[in-house]
Formats: sequence, structure tokens, C-alpha cells
Amino acid sequence: MPYRVDGEPYIRISVDEASELHENADYVFIDVRRPDEYIDGHIKGALFITVDEILARVDELPKDKNLLFICAAGVRSALACEMSASMGIDQDRLYNVEEGTPTWINKGYPTSIGSEI
Repeated sequence: MPYRVDGEPYIRISVDEASELHENADYVFIDVRRPDEYIDGHIKGALFITVDEILARVDELPKDKNLLFICAAGVRSALACEMSASMGIDQDRLYNVEEGTPTWINKGYPTSIGSEI
């Protein structure tokens, strides 16, 4: 079950829980890994904005959706959540997918390879 840790401006969510939201139009995945990691495999339909670009590209984040940030293990995605919150995005819309993309892929959830969205 998604949960919040005191002091964190985002909701923590598992890969399994996030997979249930993949087709939900109210949610969008944002992959914040490096380009080489993204090309090796990413969530089908995910936006690709590296963690280093979040602040500069915050206007590209959908304003009417919940944002599910994902990286390889949950550290960079947590940082992206924190940066997004600091830019004024409502904390109730920010989710950190804790287990990361490798777990997503290993579980067989919808994945794309290369630059394919």
C-alpha cells in the first residue's frame, strides 16, 4: 500500500502497486535515469527527463496528472520528487517508485527498449 514517511514530500509506492496504475490516465511515469539506462529498457509510455534536468524541465511535467518518478533503485527518483516539490508541485501528486525499473522489467510489466516510447 502506498505510504508517506514523515518529512518526505512524496508518496512511496512499490513496482507492483505502480503497475496497477500504468493504464490509468490520471498517472504518468517519469524515468529519471541516465540515457544509457533508459535505452536498455524503460516503462512503456514513460516520459524521459534525467534527474539532472528536472529543475530546468519542470514545466514539461503534466500539471493535471499524478507523477510516478522511477529510476534504478528509488534514490534518484526520490530526489526528483523532492526537487519537484521544491518547485511548487503538490506533494499529493508526487510518487517515488521504490524498487526501480530493473524490478519492473524483471516482473514482465510493459516495457520498451531503445528510444521507443
